[in-house]
Amino acid sequence: MANALRALAMDAVQQAKSGHPGLPMGAADIATVLFTQFLKFDATAPDWPDRDRFVLSAGHGSMLLYGLLHLLGYEDITIDEIKRFRQLGSRTAGHPEYGAAAGIETTTGPLGQGLANAVGMAMAERHLAATFGKDAVDHYTYVLAGDGCLMEGISQEAIALAGHLKLSKLIVLFDDNGISIDGPVDLADSTDQLKRFEASGWHVTRVDGHDPSAIAAAIAAAREAPEPALIACRTVIGYGAPNKQGTAGVHGAPLGAEEIAAARGALGWSEDAFDIPCEVRDAWRIAGIRGCKKRKAWEGRIAALDPETRAEFDRRMRGDLPARLDQAFAAYKMALAKEAPALATRASSQNALDVINEVLPETIGGSADLTGSNNTRSRDMAAITPDDFSGRFVHYGVREHGMAAAMNGLALHGGIIPYGGTFLVFSDYCRPSIRLSALMHQRVIYVMTHDSIGLGEDGPTHQPVEHLASLRAMPNLMVMRPADAMETAECWEAALRTGDRPSLLALTRQKVPAVRREFSADNLCMRGAYDLAVPERESDVVIFATGSEVEIALEAKAKLDAAGHPARVVSVPCFELFDEQSPDYQASVLGTEPVRVAIEAAVSMGWERFIGTDGIFIGMHGFGASAPAADLYRHFGITTDAVVTAALARFTEGGA
Repeated sequence: MANALRALAMDAVQQAKSGHPGLPMGAADIATVLFTQFLKFDATAPDWPDRDRFVLSAGHGSMLLYGLLHLLGYEDITIDEIKRFRQLGSRTAGHPEYGAAAGIETTTGPLGQGLANAVGMAMAERHLAATFGKDAVDHYTYVLAGDGCLMEGISQEAIALAGHLKLSKLIVLFDDNGISIDGPVDLADSTDQLKRFEASGWHVTRVDGHDPSAIAAAIAAAREAPEPALIACRTVIGYGAPNKQGTAGVHGAPLGAEEIAAARGALGWSEDAFDIPCEVRDAWRIAGIRGCKKRKAWEGRIAALDPETRAEFDRRMRGDLPARLDQAFAAYKMALAKEAPALATRASSQNALDVINEVLPETIGGSADLTGSNNTRSRDMAAITPDDFSGRFVHYGVREHGMAAAMNGLALHGGIIPYGGTFLVFSDYCRPSIRLSALMHQRVIYVMTHDSIGLGEDGPTHQPVEHLASLRAMPNLMVMRPADAMETAECWEAALRTGDRPSLLALTRQKVPAVRREFSADNLCMRGAYDLAVPERESDVVIFATGSEVEIALEAKAKLDAAGHPARVVSVPCFELFDEQSPDYQASVLGTEPVRVAIEAAVSMGWERFIGTDGIFIGMHGFGASAPAADLYRHFGITTDAVVTAALARFTEGGA
């Protein structure tokens, strides 16, 4: 059975003329033991909520997963898909891609990400088990990781968090082959991985990765351990290829026809390319339905739940929002219109979360050791602890990268809507995980506070200037920068109602006035940009602004109106949502005014969409400085007077 995996990997990589045969050949025995003896799944019902999760963190070894899914009988991975490995439009991409085929639990390839995703999946299992009971939720999360996964820095954040939380149903199988692309791992690394994991609170052991009995015994022991478990499986990369096994030459390139023939001989595998003997295929197919009885027993337990609990479990796993959320948002927006609070948008975000978390029990929030600054913990929100997973707030520690990746795992598991916070400048630490959220179409919400030079005295190391532009460049990510409490509420609503992509809220440290003082049943922020203030007669100037700079735009409008050049103010909370509006709506918002101004305490990249190449941009042209916020805005010329002077100059010059 293991040799069938090796043969499919050799043949598919050879036919594609690219790929990584070494890991599938070396880890085939590990995978065979896991899938035939331990993993709880049903190939005929791949989305069974209580299945065990298997994450191939070392995603370059994708042919191991594709071979498994094909042999086990998953319908999406036919032999034709195996033959189309790495070809345009195939389900068998170079690295596993979530959504391409059933059985692929997450997109992997960026090393260490899968391991960190698995931490989130294991957290989700523990939380949902605490919420609904073990009759509904009781499964393991398994990871196959390689040397590269453990060398990447994200792995330390992930294993430290998992060890602290005592995620005892997380088991990492380490393909300990000692080879990287450059050659032996000891060219660059001398870490004792067992001691490293042990120091982080893990159960650790080492076995021969080609001894099925030893592998099985280690997995059985790991399942009983009170901590997360690492099993270092000593393997030979490219096992069975007599001239290349154990070398970097088998890591990331086809073996070649001669070596494949030699490997077939060494393994006693006489079948033609892509052919699997009937008795071997039958054995794998039996393994594929081994979990059918367990699934049906689980379905019986779910059916026996009281109707209200069952309906709530099903709703959460579908990802649907409760109907009462509509009423909650409407009531909250009415209160905001009446009160018109002047608050930092980070504080407005917490107020919105007080409303959201009361009616949306599937949210799990957190912060990277900045809870009081990010305002992500709503009232009465209990923390998740190693001994009690019934809470809904995670203290991630100073682990932005690990936090963002764990949130992906929480979302991928199902039944949970994760959000987490840090400073916007540290989105750089989260960026690889944010990118995968977008790539996988996951509803993950990033709460990024201290969004500009307005954070003040912490200085340029903490003041984001290029971050909004770089994040807006990422496909399938909604970047939202609300101007006040009303817009903050609407941006949260937009993030929650958008189930197929992540959102990022950029929020101020400093107070901002209420710029929306009337209730609207419609969510204006869902339009991406909208008229906030219009003059009584045709406008000469249009001013676009986001966030804290909307206040400056409104003050500039008043002065321009008084100077005889009426101005229109457009709030632009989300570029991406504006781009999705109809051409007619976009044209009406962009307008035809002769003078066009954009204001944002960030770099100008991207604003050409609104003001063209000859518009006026009031913002940052370099890094910030350390000083009180008001001084910085004056120093960098992001002021009402700067806007007015620049706009009037266009009329004086005759350019308008």
